[in-house]
Amino acid sequence: MKVVKILGSGCCSCDGVKKAFEEVIVENKLHVKIEKIEDIMEIMKYDVMSTPGIVIDEKVVMTGKTPTKQEIEALILDNFSSSSCCSDLASNSVESRGTDSCSAEGKASDQS
Repeated sequence: MKVVKILGSGCCSCDGVKKAFEEVIVENKLHVKIEKIEDIMEIMKYDVMSTPGIVIDEKVVMTGKTPTKQEIEALILDNFSSSSCCSDLASNSVESRGTDSCSAEGKASDQS
């Protein structure tokens, strides 16, 4: 199973990135585990100095930027298509850890 980690302190931007990833994953019927990492020592292990940080299968793919839905789809295609197998695409489920703590007006907007 593919693993996407959203690295950030728990701010609205990081929470919005997590939510946007969840939407893209469900829309594309991918079986992906999403983890939200808020511990600064864990974030530093990835050498990420500006958040949100996005890690796919232990590879840092973006930092310091809130990606649009189209950018998230591109990240998924770039990082999933080359090594994914049939089971990665077989389920319409999202496993998610972490909490969303922002109000609606503070979340990243959907620019699709």
